[in-house]
Amino acid sequence: MTEEPIKKNKKISLKGGEFLVKETNANDIFIPEEWTEEQLMMKQTCVDFIEQEVHPHLDKIDSMEDLELMPSLVDKAGELGLLGISIPEELGGLGMDFTTSMLTTEATGNGYSVAVALAAHNGIGTLPILYYGTEEQKKKYIPKLATAEWKACYCLTEPGSGSDANSGKTKAVLSDDGKQYTINGQKIWITNGGFADIFTVFAKIEENGKMDENLSAFIIEKDFGGITLNPEEKKMGIKGSSTRQVFFNDCKVPVENLLGERQGGFKIAVNILNLGRIKLAGAAAGGCKAGITQSVIYANEREQFGRPISKFGAIKHKLAEMATRTYTLESATYRASKNIEDKIADLNAEGMDAAEAVLKGVAQFAPECAIMKVFGSEVLDYVVDEGVQIYGGMGYSAEAPMERGYRDARINRIFEGTNEINRMLTVDMMLKKAMKGEIDLMGPAMKVANELVSIPDFGDPDESLFAREKKYIANFKKAALMVAGSSAKQLMQELANEQEILMNIADMLIEIYACESVQLRTEKLVGLKGEDACKEQIDMMRVFIHDSADRINKSGKEALYAYAEGDELRMMLMGMKRFTKAEPYNAKEARRRIADKMIAENKYCY
Repeated sequence: MTEEPIKKNKKISLKGGEFLVKETNANDIFIPEEWTEEQLMMKQTCVDFIEQEVHPHLDKIDSMEDLELMPSLVDKAGELGLLGISIPEELGGLGMDFTTSMLTTEATGNGYSVAVALAAHNGIGTLPILYYGTEEQKKKYIPKLATAEWKACYCLTEPGSGSDANSGKTKAVLSDDGKQYTINGQKIWITNGGFADIFTVFAKIEENGKMDENLSAFIIEKDFGGITLNPEEKKMGIKGSSTRQVFFNDCKVPVENLLGERQGGFKIAVNILNLGRIKLAGAAAGGCKAGITQSVIYANEREQFGRPISKFGAIKHKLAEMATRTYTLESATYRASKNIEDKIADLNAEGMDAAEAVLKGVAQFAPECAIMKVFGSEVLDYVVDEGVQIYGGMGYSAEAPMERGYRDARINRIFEGTNEINRMLTVDMMLKKAMKGEIDLMGPAMKVANELVSIPDFGDPDESLFAREKKYIANFKKAALMVAGSSAKQLMQELANEQEILMNIADMLIEIYACESVQLRTEKLVGLKGEDACKEQIDMMRVFIHDSADRINKSGKEALYAYAEGDELRMMLMGMKRFTKAEPYNAKEARRRIADKMIAENKYCY
């Protein structure tokens, strides 16, 4: 009688959106303190490129006087391998994993307009071909995109179609012999449009007088002809980024340049936007760190009333809050990135094609991608806004660095889908996952409904490190489940039209994901370095979670006021108060400790 082999226990990873109903073990997440030497070397290459090639020429880049400057910088990035991070080696890239690609995105995130040009080329310019192209298309285009011999842009938005991308009017007519399409239409806000060689263009195919319902995608080479450009747009920020209107006038495109399936363009657009959203969070983290360092340096140098302004409590509060939100953003960004990478690895192990595995892995965590896009862009906005305030009058001057950062950051709340759209998408995607049975939201929501009259147990003040924060987060989740569950039950199909309520719920989810991420990172960090070495990180975790309690409470109450009434409203308001209760905490002293360390080191040091 033979013995059956002993099966090893396989770690069961959370699915996208399951953070709301399941706990995560701190040891299962990735934290930035775990970068390998190879990854840090790649990061340093990016940092050196930005500091040596970009920062000395920022005014010249923004002036757009030399239209060859930006493409020449993209060329240099290509020479360094920065355009091939995610591209397989057999196609001329470095073949690095998803988390490493996020690190390089962060490291170039303070490159202002150049960061935008690189992100557009590496992301929406290249990835549609890499992930949806035929083998012939990939072999033809990807190696040249990886080196910047060819530069890419992405043509989706039209004058009449922004967030409603599938309503685009650009038309592709198939020739009678079936060998080529003739494309006519107009695209606007096309990043890299002024110097791109390759255009990924979305249009609806018309055949035999009948227009397709959905978009298709095409790879168009500039040399195909029929392409004209308007002058560079005059913009509030990212002034050095090439932004053009692109007109296609009887542009002839071979049928073999159809990208993906016919009428599959909207799917391509959505999946590439998911990637763009999480990448934007990484770039925002890089911008935040640079902005904080600039603010600390200035606060240490600027004297008023006989001492540096960094000595004043009001300035310390600002610096500490900037650092706290940035540390939290970074924690959540790499938590989500590792979730995606793990899912990609699982799918690869199951035999799925590498490109499809990336798309499926990112799509699984689409709610988290939307969350991170919103959170990252709004943390960066906060950091640069407070940076301007710390600089005072100089902050408003173009002679100081904060003015450019302030203007350039603003576009991020519009890029990759507006923050309003992403908020509503977050809730919509999670509810759809629940309806499909992918995650169980209604079971936990019903359980919470039965707990409304109970009083949360916050435990003994002397309990173990992180225990109280974990209880807070567990109760925050109950608050969100209560609001999401009751609104879905009461409003049903009408909930989709109640955008204010959806955004309230989304704000609760964003806060919860951020709170749990910063708690998990800090817990793992303490396990690696010890509590004494992580005092300020513990402070940042506690400050953020404590403040989140109030923000979650406000969002939850606003939602409840919009649809509940009478005894039901009173009961849920009691539940909201209990689920967002936090014990008294001296955040002022914690913020001073957080700021003092940065002031001493004269930089962002977390």
